[in-house]
Amino acid sequence: MLPQDGTLAAPATPMPAARPRALPRATARRSARPAAAPRAGLLAWVPVLLAAGIGLWFLSPALPTTLHWTILGLAGAAGVALSRGALRLAEAGRIAWQRADALRLLGLAAALVCAGFALAATRASLVAAPVLDWRYYGPVEGRVVQIDRSARDRLRLTLDQVVLRDLDPDETPHRVRLSLTDPAEEDLPPIGQRVMLTGHLGPPPGPASPGSFDFRLNAWFQGLGAVGYSRTPILAVAPPEGGQWRLHRARMALSEAVQDRIPGQAGALAAALMTGDRSGITEATTELMRASNLSHVIAISGLHMGLLTGFVYAALRLALVLAQGLGARLPLPAHKLAAIGALAAAAGYLWLSGASVATQRAFVTVAVMLLAILADRRAISLRTVALAATAILILSPEALTSPGFQMSFAATIALILTFGPWSRVAPGLPRWLRPVLMLLVSSLVAGLATAPIGAAHFSRMSQYGLLANMLAVPVMGTLIMPSGVIALVLAPIGLEAPALWVMGLGAGWMLRVAGFVAGLEGAVTAIPVPPAAVLPLLGFGAVGLVLTWRRRSQRSLPALAGQACGAAMILAGGLLWVTASRPAVLIAPEGEAVGIMTPAGRAVSKPAGGSFVVSTWLLEDGDVADQEASAARPLWRGDSRDRSADLPQGWQILHVTGKGSGARGAALCAPRRIIVATEPTGLPPTAPCLVFDSDRLRRTGAVALEMGEDGPAWRGVAETHPVLRVERPRRGQRPQRQAAPG
Repeated sequence: MLPQDGTLAAPATPMPAARPRALPRATARRSARPAAAPRAGLLAWVPVLLAAGIGLWFLSPALPTTLHWTILGLAGAAGVALSRGALRLAEAGRIAWQRADALRLLGLAAALVCAGFALAATRASLVAAPVLDWRYYGPVEGRVVQIDRSARDRLRLTLDQVVLRDLDPDETPHRVRLSLTDPAEEDLPPIGQRVMLTGHLGPPPGPASPGSFDFRLNAWFQGLGAVGYSRTPILAVAPPEGGQWRLHRARMALSEAVQDRIPGQAGALAAALMTGDRSGITEATTELMRASNLSHVIAISGLHMGLLTGFVYAALRLALVLAQGLGARLPLPAHKLAAIGALAAAAGYLWLSGASVATQRAFVTVAVMLLAILADRRAISLRTVALAATAILILSPEALTSPGFQMSFAATIALILTFGPWSRVAPGLPRWLRPVLMLLVSSLVAGLATAPIGAAHFSRMSQYGLLANMLAVPVMGTLIMPSGVIALVLAPIGLEAPALWVMGLGAGWMLRVAGFVAGLEGAVTAIPVPPAAVLPLLGFGAVGLVLTWRRRSQRSLPALAGQACGAAMILAGGLLWVTASRPAVLIAPEGEAVGIMTPAGRAVSKPAGGSFVVSTWLLEDGDVADQEASAARPLWRGDSRDRSADLPQGWQILHVTGKGSGARGAALCAPRRIIVATEPTGLPPTAPCLVFDSDRLRRTGAVALEMGEDGPAWRGVAETHPVLRVERPRRGQRPQRQAAPG
């Protein structure tokens, strides 16, 4: 049988013993409390194994075919059969219970990994929609479903129910997103209104280099089939729709009211915290928050949901206890009624904040914890975290790859593991010192747990993030979130102004903290992006180490093996990160830029052009220089249209751009030359030079190139980032969905 602590220990007899009677409560209270991992048991492994299956799908994403489902079903059924067969053999006395337990766990693990793979494949198939695969210019009509800001600080509209000129509905993307050129905010359409404008659209861009962030895959799960920009006024086609869009407009009206009462960026920050509307936050403010490690404050996530529900729960419980003291009779215990009220507040906050993916994850986590209170279970434990993670992975398997999911659960698990030692140390400390030290310890633990994940995703590490969080998070918990709740309660009777004033003070303080910390010398350290295998190794290694950790008296051979395996994975991930090197040569996906690594850093071929791609290269290199400074590094020579640079082993690379670049590149073709051209060169595959012209780059995507003794070796994005496509059927055929190379 499987013991309660999740270890594999054989019973004293070959036949299953009778279940022992539960200890009396007094005896159970006196017994030593087991560690967090043994209390969680095998349930904590469920999201880990689901995540392994989801990760396997993301290694080579493809929409499922009949063959995929057949293989997957057979593998899952084999795992379940192995588990059931091992149990029956052990009950019949044919194999030892220890071996049966191992086989059962192996079978269940295989079934859960297959289930995770199936979840990811099913989700990708359910959200499948047409993707524009060519450049479009013309009228764009659709319904406004979102207004936000781009990385360049431009307002953006996301439209659904899209109509494009001369394009069949079956080939039209379900959603498109357009950046607007300096629109007046008062001219923006309300959510739910049908509009028309003239736009430039294209497919979602691929990675800036092999191994970079793949926006196309992210856009697939968002239903975005095209992105672009517009320079024309927005024309209203129909009045705003009612239904759910009326609720969205009410949320935006609340955001505008908050910004009217609280001027400046403090009001924009307060509106973002209350409603999730970040359109008022400028890129300069966002950059300050990133540099001070406070960017998590802007996106409504577990911190916000936890602070809000914690305040509501504590306030309601205190009020109910006071009511009981005055003689009131409650239908349920005070803590359960407070949990119901906090759950209702969390659901209201989910709607009010726009129900983004991060907020949905936070709501699921909080809801599981509050339901645990109602079921007389521990609200904060690895079991509740495992249930929340399992629910999120089932609903949104793609969340596994997002930094929000990884960082929030890493911080939560770290804090849960810290709670046990803290509860033993805290009683010996002075009462006035406990809150200060608890804030310091929690900020330090959460910061250490999330720092590697943040550095891997964003290639930046804030050196004074702990200081910023210690100064800002307490203000958020004591002023901003409580004031927001009080303002919402008092708004119907027109008395929300004092609460909003207090909220504005807290938001202003946070901005001042962000500005102070970001201005300190060495506030941000650039970190080269790690290879793709690093985060899975670190993540699964850390989780495996945590879940197999046992006290000395409870250790067994499987637990020790699990700890050794987890530690080895963490060590391997760390070594892979510190020993990794960046590509020697990078070529942009449209040939608009070329970057070569030098001792001084990457030198790009031009000070302008392909700015987004070049900034991504430099960021992933761990380089703080901008494109102009990178282009000024000594390497490239020639005029602005024809650039050349020398490479090892006597090779030379030539970057030709502008009108006629194809013909000029063809004329320059010679042995030991690499030609990068923004137009087709017409050169055959047998040409003496290595050619990356517009035709070839359209097939390969961005290219990474290494120089070896035998010459250049290259790989393109199409080899490492398969593109999900909905194949268009011929007339009379059913649609077939499959993966296709870039």
